[in-house]
Amino acid sequence: MESLSSLLDGFGTALTPLNLLWAAVGVLLGTAIGVLPGIGPAMAVALLLPVTYGLDPVGAFIMFAGIYYGGMFGGSTTSILLNTPGESAAVVTAIEGNPMAKSGRGAQALAAAAIGHFAGGMIGTILLVALAPTVASLAVDIGAPDYFAIMVLAFIAVTSVLGSSRVRGFAALLIGLTIGLVGLDQMTGQQRLTFGSLQLSDGIDVVIVAVGLFAIGEALWVAAHVHKSPGESIPVGRPWLDGSDLRRTWKPWLRGPVIGFPFGAIPAGGAEIPTFLSYVTEKRLSRHKKEFGKGAIEGVAGPESASSASAAGTMVSLLTLGLPTTAVAAVMLAAFQQYGIQPGPLLFEREPELVWGLIASLFIGMVLLLVLNLPLAPVWAKLLRIPRPYLYAGILFFAAVGAYAVGGEAVDMVILLVIGVIGLMMRRFGLPVLPAIIGVILGPNAEQQLRRALQISDGSVTGLVNTPFSVTVYVVIALLLAWPLLRRLAGRGRPQGSGPGGGGSDGPAADGDGGGDGDTAAGKEDAKV
Repeated sequence: MESLSSLLDGFGTALTPLNLLWAAVGVLLGTAIGVLPGIGPAMAVALLLPVTYGLDPVGAFIMFAGIYYGGMFGGSTTSILLNTPGESAAVVTAIEGNPMAKSGRGAQALAAAAIGHFAGGMIGTILLVALAPTVASLAVDIGAPDYFAIMVLAFIAVTSVLGSSRVRGFAALLIGLTIGLVGLDQMTGQQRLTFGSLQLSDGIDVVIVAVGLFAIGEALWVAAHVHKSPGESIPVGRPWLDGSDLRRTWKPWLRGPVIGFPFGAIPAGGAEIPTFLSYVTEKRLSRHKKEFGKGAIEGVAGPESASSASAAGTMVSLLTLGLPTTAVAAVMLAAFQQYGIQPGPLLFEREPELVWGLIASLFIGMVLLLVLNLPLAPVWAKLLRIPRPYLYAGILFFAAVGAYAVGGEAVDMVILLVIGVIGLMMRRFGLPVLPAIIGVILGPNAEQQLRRALQISDGSVTGLVNTPFSVTVYVVIALLLAWPLLRRLAGRGRPQGSGPGGGGSDGPAADGDGGGDGDTAAGKEDAKV
């Protein structure tokens, strides 16, 4: 009842005319940026983050929530229309959504995705209201060893659970941790990796890193491959679902949050795993298995609902523990820090108006998203006709303006370019971007918690494992690291062709090409996932 009362107060904050306007603007801007090919929610949030700097914190985060969900919906639109997922979580949507679009059912695919986002987000946010205060109250008793263990779990989960190569994941994490070291040591005041530059003494702003790795790296990659022919836009028409479509989609819409929310709430890498699990689940439960790979609407509805619920679950770990488990959450954490706010167990006590206003705005943002974007789907399709040279020139312009707005220093532009080149090289060699962002965000905090834990234990390593919670987390980490080896050993002992799925034929990779036209880095990385 206390959470319900706080939520009602949050609605009182979010439903003021000005904050309602910011929510609508955020939804429109997020969708407009996210709907462009090769641009996912993370890049949309990073590009539009400087727009919120002039607002008060409550209005800024209400607008930010609209940008978040609008960018997610836009990424699925791109995936369906152009077979170009803006992020790895949208790969599964491309597997079934793009064949639907090619067969003239793009309207139905977009409608299934939009309603799936609405249903999954609503259920996920309700769970967020119910669970977040409890998690926050329990997190107050977590000490430095426990926090360090959780951060190590986040590092391991993001780098090893996702992607096709653990080595590349850990290499990307190392890049992020190295960038996070730039600046002054928080405890000794010594300069690290500043090369004698006073401008680098304060470190590299996370917003500049996010914009550089996502926007600049992507633009440089596309410029290097501009000789390839751009994808043709596909007319959408008026989105609607008939009775047979509704009968096939309402159960996937409800099953998606059951799979998506838990994966978002724990440091397990975001929405990629639950979307794949949702796809496999819907394929096994569907009465239309032969349509999978050719445009089964269940393969759009379930994963999209799981993805949206996972985004709501991500807010649990972000608000209560200060842990970003996705790239979008990492940029959002940077936004909190820009306002001098540190998410964590005490956030619900220190900033109740901000927190509950933000949670209430999630409900409002999803309603606005559904109301505005269903009739505007043909407009988003027309945006896809923008020639890629003009599109990415605009991205470079907004990225440069955003980076300069962070600190007002010309050196930030140089840093942005250097980070962008690093992002280009990461795409060239297949390194995922998310571990690098997580490394930049959590690296300094993990170092600080490690040193605190060692100081408390007088330098003894046993001080890192002196609580039941930290021991449990390290056991989970060991299982994550050992799971591929155990699975390989179990596979050797099983006769070839036996086991569930007949050797994995039910997996999503067997039914599609993984999405992506190969012309964007996001598509290449997503196909590997």
